[in-house]
Amino acid sequence: MFTRRMLAGLGLAAIAFTAQPAQAQGELVVYCSVQEEWCRPMMQAFERATGIRVSMTRRSSGETFAQIKAEAANPRGDIWWGGTGDPHLQAAEERLTEPYQSPQLANQLPWSRRIAEQSGFRTVGIYAGALGFSYNRQQLERRRLPVPSCWADLAKPEYRDEVQVADPNSSGTAYTKLATLVQLWGEQRAFEFMRAMHRNVNQYTRSGAAPARAAATGESLIGITFMHDAVTQAVQGAPVVVVAPCEGTGFEIGGMSIIRGARNMENARRFYDWALTAEAQAIAVQANAFQVPSNANATVPPQAPRLSDIRLIDYDFAKYGSSAERTRLLARWDAEVRNAPRR
Repeated sequence: MFTRRMLAGLGLAAIAFTAQPAQAQGELVVYCSVQEEWCRPMMQAFERATGIRVSMTRRSSGETFAQIKAEAANPRGDIWWGGTGDPHLQAAEERLTEPYQSPQLANQLPWSRRIAEQSGFRTVGIYAGALGFSYNRQQLERRRLPVPSCWADLAKPEYRDEVQVADPNSSGTAYTKLATLVQLWGEQRAFEFMRAMHRNVNQYTRSGAAPARAAATGESLIGITFMHDAVTQAVQGAPVVVVAPCEGTGFEIGGMSIIRGARNMENARRFYDWALTAEAQAIAVQANAFQVPSNANATVPPQAPRLSDIRLIDYDFAKYGSSAERTRLLARWDAEVRNAPRR
């Protein structure tokens, strides 16, 4: 978790940004795994700062990891920016990414540097955020349903067909939820709960942030996401209440990795260094993204959930970011949860 020791220390098409700098400085292909509303201004700002022409593709963490793995013999991307850290760590373990120690590393918070060291400097933490859920207050009141405050509530029969969550095969958010429940309760109880909650799930989305938008619009009563994704909806005026589950919860450390064999390696390193600066990380707030930034000099958005106020588990990134454990848990989830009958 953000334990005291840590605290101490939607489009899929490629998008080319053309700021038309005075002097072209080459190209860069970025795979982006945060929301597109944040991807775009980041790429535009980098182009303005460097004159490097950026082509960007936005996909979820799980989808991007699968793409990088499929392209390993002939890499098309240069850098993977954003998305949950577990698939970044799996990519590091499988040597799909390149070691790099940025001069900016000294300015990052301890949890960011710890992930870098743990991965052999094949990835680095760029932001953090706690897992939770949100519910539509207006819908809840209109239907006179009880207020959910715990993970266990989401399996109750009164929420039948009212819960939305992503598929952990494509979504890093949903894989974090799976790994969180296993660490919180033990594997057997966690899978019993997920099978029970399965009856209440109206859709397993591809994107981890999509359930927050569904709760905001009333398409779904409850959406399981990182809390900052729900805060984004609330800031924009949606009638949602953000919940930190009473039993405790996991968290993500968003990652950034240079793809092994990148064709534009020097430009990838330039982006890596720039993205770790406080100035680059300040772009998040402009895009209504409310994660906790990794740079110690960056300002934490006032709307961001306060990690010190949330009951966070001691999330084991090494174990649950490993290829073997991730593959095993996803296979079990497919067999026992995704394909279970909705009785």
